Amino acid sequence: MGIILRVTVPQLLEAALASFQAQILPWIAHPNRMPELVAEFPRFKYTMGDVRRAGEALATDLIWTDETAETIRQVFRIANNWRDSHAYPMSKIRYELSGQIRRNKIAGGFTMARLKRMPSVRRKLRAISSHLNQVQDLAGCRAVLPTIEDANALITSMRHNSLHTLHREDDYIIKPKPDGYRSHHMVFKFRGKGDDEVYNDRRVEIQIRTRLQHSWATAVEAVGLFRREDMKAGQGNPEWLRLFRLMSSEFLLIEGCAEADGERRDRVAEIAALNEQLNAVQTLEDLRQAVMITDNYVFDPRNKPDYYLIRYDRNSNSVKVDPQYGPMYAVQSYDNAESIDPSATNGRFNTVLVEVDDIENLKAAYPNYFGDVELFRNRLIEATGVDPAKFKLEPQPSAPQRPREKPDFSWLHKWKRW
Repeated sequence: MGIILRVTVPQLLEAALASFQAQILPWIAHPNRMPELVAEFPRFKYTMGDVRRAGEALATDLIWTDETAETIRQVFRIANNWRDSHAYPMSKIRYELSGQIRRNKIAGGFTMARLKRMPSVRRKLRAISSHLNQVQDLAGCRAVLPTIEDANALITSMRHNSLHTLHREDDYIIKPKPDGYRSHHMVFKFRGKGDDEVYNDRRVEIQIRTRLQHSWATAVEAVGLFRREDMKAGQGNPEWLRLFRLMSSEFLLIEGCAEADGERRDRVAEIAALNEQLNAVQTLEDLRQAVMITDNYVFDPRNKPDYYLIRYDRNSNSVKVDPQYGPMYAVQSYDNAESIDPSATNGRFNTVLVEVDDIENLKAAYPNYFGDVELFRNRLIEATGVDPAKFKLEPQPSAPQRPREKPDFSWLHKWKRW
């Protein structure tokens, strides 16, 4: 005897709508991001002992010779594979971060994610006593938000609502680092179920900051790239480093994270003096004009890439952006880009793989690579009281438009039916 199900039209419509919202709407919002399978991401292929030994080797000066080349390549294979195995947890946590921004109805914010550059990994291993498998920011996500209130709301939301385990938290917004760096750091241990469990306990660092804090951090990196100094690590011209520390104190005051004090007048005077000494405002404008961008990202708008490989050439101050489709292909391209013998290029290239929703967010997330220091520059002008018109470029003449031609339809009259 058959079973008769009585389903009304409204019930069918309700079920269809629920399926549409759960499965189709996310794809419409991000058509290039179909639900990703674990199998599409790199898996870890070695042992933790291999990772520790590779980390110990990376912390030393690796001398490339015919005899050592293959051993060094194997060290990088292991280290790259360990780093790349964080791509899936990184992508999942970034989506969670974006979801929390939407739930808090924060407008104007964006997220991005990146796997740590291998030269940065090596510098970190030389500076700390931890092993490679203990480095907490091999995978990093970042949220940049309009205001300090937005940042605090997202921090609270991630602290209490994340599906993953909060491992560590550092508030550098209220208590900046000695160099002036400000951002809120949260390290999460990935927690997955089923096929995802293979990535459990991978650590992903989240940085939550305001646009103003982001402008400071990326200006430090941009000037460092331009001057070939690792200012992010506190190395380089002491006057520039001092200027950035003082501007950080100004930003702390602007965002209401510090009380105005009697030292501000002296601070502003010192900022003005350093700007005069370094010609800082003009240098920032020159930097913006100097960077040439190779926009190599022509793609089908219905199938936008999720990853971009940024390659900055210090010799020519040029930037090349290559789209990458699919996580496996993306991390392989990243590994290949970093596999060049560094002694042959003398640190010429700075390469990073970024996961971001679109190219405009890429430029907003990494303005340092594109010479975009306008927000920091404007704040510096305000602090020094310099006339901004002094640094404006004269309008550039543009080529006149080609005159419109009257179309010739005479060929129509010559057409004859066969």
